[in-house]
Amino acid sequence: MMMKAALSLLVLAEAAHAFSLQMNGSALIVQNKGGGHGELGYQLAKKLSSDSYSSKVSSITILQDDSCNDGKEPFCSYVSDFGEKVKVIKADMSSMGDLEELKSKLGGETFDYVFDNCSKKPEGAGKAVCDAAKEWGTKVFTYVSSAGMYQPDANTEFPMVETTPVKEGAGQNLFDQYAIEIGLPLVSFRPQYIYGPKANKYDYIDWYFDRLVRDLPLPIPNDGNQMVSLTNSEDVASLLACVIDEPDAAIEQRFFNCGTDKLYSYNDVAFMCAEAAGIEKGKVQLEHFDPDDFEKTPFPFRPTNFYVAPDMAKTKLGWAGSKSSLAEDLPWYYEGYVARGGPTKSMKGKLGLDKEICFLSKTTLDDGLGSVWDKFDPLEINVSDYKPLVEG
Repeated sequence: MMMKAALSLLVLAEAAHAFSLQMNGSALIVQNKGGGHGELGYQLAKKLSSDSYSSKVSSITILQDDSCNDGKEPFCSYVSDFGEKVKVIKADMSSMGDLEELKSKLGGETFDYVFDNCSKKPEGAGKAVCDAAKEWGTKVFTYVSSAGMYQPDANTEFPMVETTPVKEGAGQNLFDQYAIEIGLPLVSFRPQYIYGPKANKYDYIDWYFDRLVRDLPLPIPNDGNQMVSLTNSEDVASLLACVIDEPDAAIEQRFFNCGTDKLYSYNDVAFMCAEAAGIEKGKVQLEHFDPDDFEKTPFPFRPTNFYVAPDMAKTKLGWAGSKSSLAEDLPWYYEGYVARGGPTKSMKGKLGLDKEICFLSKTTLDDGLGSVWDKFDPLEINVSDYKPLVEG
């Protein structure tokens, strides 16, 4: 009896060990050179190297596009923040030719989990990453796509769901289709506007601060009640990591919107930014205009509603939702804005469209002679070719 019990315990132990080995895998993060998704590789590596994933991820490698700026975040923090926990390999992703070149760059290693936050289409390095994952027998292939390829029409209800039509010719859609075609266990996430503590693209929120701190009007299209989804990169990373927790459900569903469910209107963002900068609400000058009256506008978001919600990820992957909120994050964001020299940077050549919109809409400001814009973006007239009038 004791021998049978011992044998049963041994079988259970071996089964548990086999299950542990099955679930414990190596992770590869393919990271682009920067931009809107530039911080995601860092935040994902941080998440996967935390205690919550220590039993599921045995090693982490970042394959980093070598055209990144190593002196800027998040790339300058790889060594100091990760040490030996994360291996970083540099590669020229723009010129990488094929599968064999990629495998050589990775030193012949194979990976159970691949997170591609670099490829924009199934060519060059993008195709090589897919082909390598297929050869490795990768358990889950996670692609960071973009909600920007959605094509809503007049009948689309918001937030947009994963079945919203997409631009068929978009590079990200072509990448999805290639991954599916070769049989990868694809999970494709579609994020929207991202900000974060180690970002290297600040265009969206800086647009508001650039005008608020200079006491300038904010030209916002339509009535400004359109909703926007601005998501902290740490929340995006936590959602991407869910594929390791729920691989079967992730692969079965395949496509997921990726963003916060804490939405704000364009007007809300203006007032929240003002509060973070210590500016009274009554001093905020919102200049609403009809975007159809102008060929181009300086506003960083779409003129209409264009946002997603993470309901599918919550239901299928058990994601708890965003822990961060823009309202709570704006104070530290503004501190970073000041540290980057935002209030004193040159705005030369950046306010011409603002001036045009405000003069042609309903502004009550002066006619432009010595206007508020001229202080930061003066009109320069070249008089070198002018000849003096000849009397008589």
